[in-house]
Amino acid sequence: MVTSYHNHTLWSDGLPTLEEQIQAAIEQGLDEFGLSDHYVVRPDGHEPEWSMPLGFLDEYVSALKQAGSRQSHLIIRTGIEADFIPETISSLEERLALHPFDYVIGSVHFLGEFAIDADARDWEALTQDQINDVWEGYWKQIAEMASSRVFDFAAHLDLPKKFGFRPSVDFSQQAIAALDAISKADMAIEINTAGWHKPVGEAYPSLSLLKAARDRNIPLLINADAHESAHLSRDFDRARELAREAGYRELVRYERRRRIVYPMD
Repeated sequence: MVTSYHNHTLWSDGLPTLEEQIQAAIEQGLDEFGLSDHYVVRPDGHEPEWSMPLGFLDEYVSALKQAGSRQSHLIIRTGIEADFIPETISSLEERLALHPFDYVIGSVHFLGEFAIDADARDWEALTQDQINDVWEGYWKQIAEMASSRVFDFAAHLDLPKKFGFRPSVDFSQQAIAALDAISKADMAIEINTAGWHKPVGEAYPSLSLLKAARDRNIPLLINADAHESAHLSRDFDRARELAREAGYRELVRYERRRRIVYPMD
């Protein structure tokens, strides 16, 4: 069983069309392909250019369902990557509830007005104390995201490391508190292989966090966060090795928000 659920098309910030992603999924031998284009409900109403328009959900879900009905050799799952923003979580939940998603990925890309993973220059402009504040606030917001119980699994944990800006303070207790909140909410996490191809050169999350997640019996997926068709299963073998090192022997998949466990090997 090979699933790839965290993927993007030109409907958000990906390069391929849905059809191109589906064809690549078939060629790469995937059993299940899931699309999870970005969806961001901002307090100021601003729609980031890398996110699908807020009014596009009907068309988005319909296109995925139609594509799935035409496939006999590939299961297509309807997903979405939705940003957790405390001020808009109720509105987001109402919007998502109108559609039959198979899974909803929870992400934190913003801490207030600060864009965590947009540009290294944003981080370069910060003092070390401000860098520490971002890390601390990020873990707090991840815990709040889990407590909202709107999402099925968390995307790219420890995302603030993307450009290599590390805190000078030990925030491991805050990270563990976020994992505890994820566990309490019965959410899963992913190994996101895209991190190996970012400046930090490390998968999300780190091995230490992955081991802590396993200690809490937090379920796991392996995803590519693919913005190009060639990347749908990039580094999946490497990710399985990382998962085994952390103690995982099973992965999960989703159907209509229901989690299904299957053996990793």
